[in-house]
Amino acid sequence: MLVTVSSRRPSPPVQNLLLHPLSKSSLQTFTPPFSLMLRIIVCPASVVRGLLPLEDTPGIISLLSGKPNPDTFPFTSFTFTARSPINSKEDTILTIEGKELAQGLQYGPTAGEKQLISWIEGLQEFSHGRKKNEGWRVSIGTGSQDLIFKAVTALVNPGDSVLLETPTYAPAFPVVPHLPLLNMGCKVVMGLIYLRAAIYRKLASRQAKAQGFVYSPCKDVDIRQKYGCNPTGMTATLERRKEVLLLAREHNFIILEGMYDPYYYLYYGTAPRYPSYFALELEEPEVGRVLRFDSLSKILSAGIRLGFVSGPAPLVQAIDQCTSTSNLQTPSLTQIIIYKLLNSWGYDGFKIHTENVSVFYREKRDIFERAMRTHLSGLVEWSPPVAGMFIWFKLLLNGEPGEEEDSYDVILSKGLERGVLALPGAGFFPNSRKTAYVRVSFSAAPEPEVDEALKRLREAIIAARATNKK
Repeated sequence: MLVTVSSRRPSPPVQNLLLHPLSKSSLQTFTPPFSLMLRIIVCPASVVRGLLPLEDTPGIISLLSGKPNPDTFPFTSFTFTARSPINSKEDTILTIEGKELAQGLQYGPTAGEKQLISWIEGLQEFSHGRKKNEGWRVSIGTGSQDLIFKAVTALVNPGDSVLLETPTYAPAFPVVPHLPLLNMGCKVVMGLIYLRAAIYRKLASRQAKAQGFVYSPCKDVDIRQKYGCNPTGMTATLERRKEVLLLAREHNFIILEGMYDPYYYLYYGTAPRYPSYFALELEEPEVGRVLRFDSLSKILSAGIRLGFVSGPAPLVQAIDQCTSTSNLQTPSLTQIIIYKLLNSWGYDGFKIHTENVSVFYREKRDIFERAMRTHLSGLVEWSPPVAGMFIWFKLLLNGEPGEEEDSYDVILSKGLERGVLALPGAGFFPNSRKTAYVRVSFSAAPEPEVDEALKRLREAIIAARATNKK
């Protein structure tokens, strides 16, 4: 998502509005931009939460916070069983008790429990090559959607203009309900979006005297490589990633990486996975332009609701301030459970687990595609995904030449009448415009249900074609 900070208030000098990135030679000297400071004033830090870290000072007797006395809590221990990532037939029994339990049952730090933060910092070095001394930090959220909302709240002011690439992750639209959405007008072919750097430069030139950009990538894709963006299943090539990073330096915008892509660890393609923007930033003359969002929903548990953001310390601090005045923190017990599991696995065990999950979804994709070829050949077009759990396909309805066909009625009328439910593509476009595209999930339905669902969808498409001929 590309956000232009186009404020209705009188603009201060442009050098104050633009984000000042971290130079590699001075990683700790980042200064928040004026526009960010305005938002922080609107969302001030909690006084109590701001002082909580001082309770850990040796020798301090704290009378600060209203923490309930743990002696009144009825829980004495929690024990859970988890599959081994190395051998699925072996279970590991893990127990939370004593100091760990007391920590999990009590209020905790806004940014997250220290041991989980430390583990995730190590994961970012393991997965992306980012070390702790590079001016970035981590904050835990109640799912990545929670953190994305807070990032937009911290970085974007009411009245700012938002330029969205399309199609895009549907929940991204409610995240910025107070902002006017302007479609970029990308060319969409078979779910692949071709957006030239020249378009960015033109937009940037138009706004150069105004302010700056916040951009969430995933839709700049090459037809040869596609890695799991929601809904298209696509991703940016290495060349495009580097191009976007160059544009970020040229026009001073922030990259919100992972906003539409919680499937980084669900890659099952045969080619090597491209490095993330968070990793590639190290090759740039300066760092500090990437906020990376990660989610554990797709690889550990959707219901546990835990995600994390990694990025420039001042921007993450702004997100924390939003947390401190809204939900205070992600539940401590949830964090301790996740830490207990991840720490028992180690980074190599985590990697093996995600690879196992990826293999599972590759097999589910293969089953679904076989059924599509059997029942939908000639009726739809699609590109096989190599990550994630969705297929984005186009209905071939044989409508009037040059007229945009509409999947909405086919799916939610004719399809539903026949007992099959999918997601019309309109929900992934601003203003829910007409589109022939549909998103289906292959993650959960067993093979017999997949086969039957696509039989029913075939009948719905044929019925729609017959209507078009009248």
